[in-house]
Amino acid sequence: MLSLEKLTKKYGDFTALNGLSLEIADGQLHGFVGPNGAGKTTTMRILATLLKPTSGTATIDGVDVVRNGTEARRLIGYMPDFFGVYDSLKCWEYLDFYARCYRIPSADRKKMTERLLDLVQLSEKKDAFVDSLSRGMKQRLCLARSLIHDPKLLILDEPASGMDPRARAEMKTILRTLREMGKTVLISSHILPELSEMCDSLTILDHGQLVFSGSVEALSEKMNGNAPLEIRLQEGCGEAAVDTAVACLKELPFVKEILQEGTCVLKVRTEGGEAEHMQMLREMISRNIPVCDFHRAPMNLEKVFMEVTGDA
Repeated sequence: MLSLEKLTKKYGDFTALNGLSLEIADGQLHGFVGPNGAGKTTTMRILATLLKPTSGTATIDGVDVVRNGTEARRLIGYMPDFFGVYDSLKCWEYLDFYARCYRIPSADRKKMTERLLDLVQLSEKKDAFVDSLSRGMKQRLCLARSLIHDPKLLILDEPASGMDPRARAEMKTILRTLREMGKTVLISSHILPELSEMCDSLTILDHGQLVFSGSVEALSEKMNGNAPLEIRLQEGCGEAAVDTAVACLKELPFVKEILQEGTCVLKVRTEGGEAEHMQMLREMISRNIPVCDFHRAPMNLEKVFMEVTGDA
């Protein structure tokens, strides 16, 4: 569906986007992650035909967004991070106005408007003025607007920004519905744990460069290789058992660092894989150390993000 090849955008001596290459399959919900200034919005504006890249190509369903901008715009629904609404219009009038802009026949506009308001959970606000809506409702209305021409690709720049927890949950439900409808969705956000819950794949950008692109599972697997082992001893085991465990671990050559000691939970950074971990466990059991739990500490997406981008 979406293919970027060495996409670059420069502003004088400043490089906002540096040779980004990326493939997103049809029907995926793809998360775009990165700190402020990473190049997310620049990429999305290029895809929306609002910016021209300095070099490289971007194609949507085989259509070049630079050479065939008009055709590309028929394929995309774009929701920017800051959007304008007409406060003096009612919700149905707002959508009807944009439907007229897309030259949708009058016989179809009413059903289309009702269907979109139902999709974004605003049917009860059909006759409410846009000015009376909460921020979250306005964002859902703008999402409905981006769907008027039934695009194949949705480009959503921070769609949950400024929403309260309930509004974010409602937006997540809508996005899952869009995926079930077969839409391809590119969504940027700083709400990293929520992206991990609903996205099929992720791309992490930092300083205009791609740091990672792949499934959430692949990212977790990659980063969990650097996660410490967590060893939990029997509760109330006493200082002697903890000291024995620490001494045992320090004797093993593949144990590089003991991050936490002095309690019944030890965190250990090691080299090697399962064979070394099995050897560690056997050695501790042979010394009658009361090990109750032995696993690699999970890393949530925020910690993974900090690791990948190298931020302290």
